[in-house]
Amino acid sequence: MTAALAIGAVELRRFFRDRSNIFFVFVFPLLMVLVIGLQFGEQSGQSRVAVAGGDSALRTAVVAELETEDVNVTFDDADDVREQLARGRSDVGVFIPAEAADAFEAGEDVRIEIVTADRAGSPATMQKVRTAVQAVGTQQSQLAALTGAGLDEATAHDALTRARETVQPPVVEVLDTDELAQEFSGVGQFEVGAVQQMLLFVFLISLAGSATLIQARREGVIARTLAAPVSARHVIGGQVIGRFVIALLQGGYIMLGTTLLFGVTWGDVLLAGLILSVFCLVAAAAAMVIGSVMDNDSAASGVGIGVGLVLAGLGGSMLPLELFPDSLRTVADFTPHAWGYEAFAEIQRHDAGLMDILPSLGVLAGMAVFLLVLGSWLLRRSLARAL
Repeated sequence: MTAALAIGAVELRRFFRDRSNIFFVFVFPLLMVLVIGLQFGEQSGQSRVAVAGGDSALRTAVVAELETEDVNVTFDDADDVREQLARGRSDVGVFIPAEAADAFEAGEDVRIEIVTADRAGSPATMQKVRTAVQAVGTQQSQLAALTGAGLDEATAHDALTRARETVQPPVVEVLDTDELAQEFSGVGQFEVGAVQQMLLFVFLISLAGSATLIQARREGVIARTLAAPVSARHVIGGQVIGRFVIALLQGGYIMLGTTLLFGVTWGDVLLAGLILSVFCLVAAAAAMVIGSVMDNDSAASGVGIGVGLVLAGLGGSMLPLELFPDSLRTVADFTPHAWGYEAFAEIQRHDAGLMDILPSLGVLAGMAVFLLVLGSWLLRRSLARAL
């Protein structure tokens, strides 16, 4: 076991000796997470309302009600608000003309315009806006009734404030029947991209790193290792350990970096680590297969990158699985990325436990065992030919 660990440590040093690997392991993945997260817009998991209209008591009252519902409110002119709605940057636009603001001050009927965008979360946000506007109208009517009964405005305001503090308001729960909206409900801006890029780069870097195994065979590193009192079993084990540690460092770094920089929530830490470990084992075993079958390290790097990108695309690491048609979704189940994506989605979005993700872990473990057996057999054959 000591010999296998020593060989694994050598493989790790050989991998990081190539400085280009440092960029692709530590810098590029986080840049990709940032770019994908920005495509979802700021605070994509939060309702967004754009308000057009000058500063007025009506606008202040409506915005205050919206903010109590955890709605992200921005202010702009009417043309810019319409552009935001057209581009999907806001869920709802509220247009408050000067006439409406003046009517509100005078205690008269108010007419404002509310426009929704063509987004999955717009209906729920629209309901929040309607509730906020109705609440403002109700408060204005109550204030008018109290002042009409002889109270001065300040006393009426105080009475309404005390009433709101003592009376429990009814709770309205808005249910979205759209399955896609439900699936991504509460998902943070960077969480989907973080999972996708973590799975993509762990597998991609592992397959591209198969070139070091070919170099070790061609340059006689493995042959010299076997000249020592080290068995072929230890050599194979060391190669697996080295690639597994590289993949684990890559995945762990992305998880930690996205947590610290982008506030990504990975769910239960132990379960996330377990999913990552099993997926890394699949990636390490796949790298063993390529590194044992091919004899040209440059060709192996190209094949590894090509295969890694294809599997990532089919497995949901470039487009979320929830957006796949049924036929392509079936194809995705043949990739380890899809099972890793589903397992992470369960613990991130649904607080799943071990039993909930056990099917995904079982499939990944089966893939790892199959590829490990195949890769070990192929490497043993290549070592026998070298001897």
